[in-house]
Amino acid sequence: MIVEFGHFALILALLVAAVQTVVPLIGARARDVRLMNVAEPAALAQLALLSIAFLALMHAYVTSDFSVANVAANSHSTKPMLYKISGVWGNHEGSMLLWVLILALFGAAVAAFGNNLPATLKANVLAVQASIALAFLLFILMTSDPFARLIPAPADGRGLNPILQDPALAFHPPFLYTGYVGFSIAFSFAIAALIEGRIDAAWARWVRPWTLAAWMFLTIGIAMGSWWAYYELGWGGWWFWDPVENASFMPWLAGTALVHSALVMEKREALKVWTILLAILTFSLSLMGTFILRSGVLTSVHSFAVDPERGVFILGILVLFTGGGLAMFATRAKDMRTGGLFQPVSREGTLVLNNLLLVTSAATVLIGTLYPLILEATTGDKISVGPPFFNMTFGPLMLPLLLAMPFGPLLAWKRGDLAGVAQRLAFAIVAALVLGVAAYALFNRGPWLAPFGIALGCFVMLGALTEWATRVKLGAAGMDEVVRRAINLPRASYGTLLAHFGIGLMVVGIVGTTAYQEERILVMKPGETVTVGGYDATFKGATPGRGPNYREDIAAFDITRNGAAVTKLEPSKRIYDAPPQPTTESGILASWRGDLYIVIGDEQGGSGAYAVRAYFNPLVRFIWIGSLIMFIGGGLSLADRRLRVGAPVKSRRPQIIAAE
Repeated sequence: MIVEFGHFALILALLVAAVQTVVPLIGARARDVRLMNVAEPAALAQLALLSIAFLALMHAYVTSDFSVANVAANSHSTKPMLYKISGVWGNHEGSMLLWVLILALFGAAVAAFGNNLPATLKANVLAVQASIALAFLLFILMTSDPFARLIPAPADGRGLNPILQDPALAFHPPFLYTGYVGFSIAFSFAIAALIEGRIDAAWARWVRPWTLAAWMFLTIGIAMGSWWAYYELGWGGWWFWDPVENASFMPWLAGTALVHSALVMEKREALKVWTILLAILTFSLSLMGTFILRSGVLTSVHSFAVDPERGVFILGILVLFTGGGLAMFATRAKDMRTGGLFQPVSREGTLVLNNLLLVTSAATVLIGTLYPLILEATTGDKISVGPPFFNMTFGPLMLPLLLAMPFGPLLAWKRGDLAGVAQRLAFAIVAALVLGVAAYALFNRGPWLAPFGIALGCFVMLGALTEWATRVKLGAAGMDEVVRRAINLPRASYGTLLAHFGIGLMVVGIVGTTAYQEERILVMKPGETVTVGGYDATFKGATPGRGPNYREDIAAFDITRNGAAVTKLEPSKRIYDAPPQPTTESGILASWRGDLYIVIGDEQGGSGAYAVRAYFNPLVRFIWIGSLIMFIGGGLSLADRRLRVGAPVKSRRPQIIAAE
């Protein structure tokens, strides 16, 4: 009965979304306050109904109701409770329900907390947001019903994909979807502004916090996915330019550009046309990721569905909103005023450079991801575009971006003094070069550009600290004055500092582990030792083990360094009961210097020997620590009162006379 109740709530949510799409739009056009006021309760009702539907599906998973086809296909009675719950979104149908639930959550948040918005803008935003929900609710009910019944019900389920039975994968999709879907609000604001024909600094203040929130969650979602792939898949790396990894990375690049572009628009009323276009493109790239993940056009450990019919439906949604948004932009762009002027050497100039490089990088990733698919569809030829292409094209675009990053916050608006800023950054430049030389002396191997990359990452971090020191007058004023300034510095300033510092730390980690990784692949018998990264790993043999829903072979390695015992690592090879699929569990010794990483393969010849891969990944932890610092920085910025509500002062709602 609960399942039917959830299905009914999903149908009601569809009807509410249809009303929310049409009625407020008519009200905004007619200036009818009664019709516009429908948007707020409709958005809240839609969220309530979708929450009921989602909880009903979760109840079916928790109680192992195998009469529901989705539960039977993706759960099992012996699964731990955490994975029964995460199994709700560990499949296509359930994840789409989560997708549209988060979509409704953002719409309801605008309805509840957007009281400072003009009535017509708010009505249009909520109507556009509801139109997106309407399209995806139609998709769910027509092609991906999560509540479909099985008659007769099987005695047990087939189980969740074993590689998804992991704590990181229990939390990675909700964070990632919050980022993906969060950019829908920026899209809705952009379309609403095009409908009204009014775009100004106030619009940028209203849209910026929603965009920043989406960027935060997408950042931490991508980082969690990278961390999961690192320790769960046993590949020894943190990023593989997988098409689905690229699908989340592209909207992150465009979203980063959008956050900075909205800042220029808010402060200087410049880049209006560009900011609107970015808002449309960023959400379009999020829809592109949804299409890639669920269309069946590629096979990946990340992909959910291989049904072309579903892919065609999502492609139609992508064309509708992307094409419709761009068409509206094309018709209205000529009527938009360009805004304030500025010199190339200025804070606006560096942000424009930031935007151009980020968007070009996103386009590069898009071409590398889609070209093999398009070529195969049109000619039948199969090619592989992998890390060499992306490293050779994406890397050079990031170099000028990172070099300019410390200069931007120190330059004045409208017209800056580049020489003066370079003098302020003199210590950061010298210190970064010294650290680059130290990296060369320490590793003394690898690509010749690697020390420069580490120096560049250090320059970004030191540049962020220099900007803070300049603002609090460290060394130029008394300590009391410095402390007072540091306390009174806006939270958004600290957020920017942490975000830039996190990027620099992440760059150091990326360069360190990419350039200086050590790898050993061999077959080891009990008693044999392999040396990697300064550690000696002695294989002591493997023993069988049993988990709640899997059996495994657990290898034991004694780890020593310079003859002293360090720890014991126990990587394993698991075979799950349902479905009977193998997974690799890595053994990792984490340290600030780097990770010792060991995985085992199959037994070789029945003699107790196992295939072993051992890696040493220098500085790899800095990648995820940097991502976490970026996420915290975004949170600090959102905590700033000027961003919490989207405008410094709550404006009075305009009085609109109801139509007769």
